Amino acid sequence: QLQASGGGLMQPGGSLRLSCTASQDMWSFGVMGWHRQAPGEQRDLVAGVAVHGSVEHYADSVKGRFTIARDYSRNTIHLQMDNLKPEDTAVYFCYAEQGQNKYWGQGTQVTVSS
Repeated sequence: QLQASGGGLMQPGGSLRLSCTASQDMWSFGVMGWHRQAPGEQRDLVAGVAVHGSVEHYADSVKGRFTIARDYSRNTIHLQMDNLKPEDTAVYFCYAEQGQNKYWGQGTQVTVSS
């Protein structure tokens, strides 16, 4: 089970940090990360990180603004979102991959508006 938190309303240029905590040892996963889905749009990958290595992947639209971090002691990943833009408005879903299985957390709303 994945529990997401940290969404909210922020002005353009501001920052938010999302967190996703797993109910099991995160070492059991291969990859963890975040997707997002805006109204009427498909769910797209935002960022992903290898649990057992250092590989990180970011969508072009968030490179240089978003950073994903791992906290193994808390079985948690964080998504630091800086210089937020209105187009970042979406429901953000964390995910974890374990072999052929992909697990999803509940979505958390991020709204960027002045």
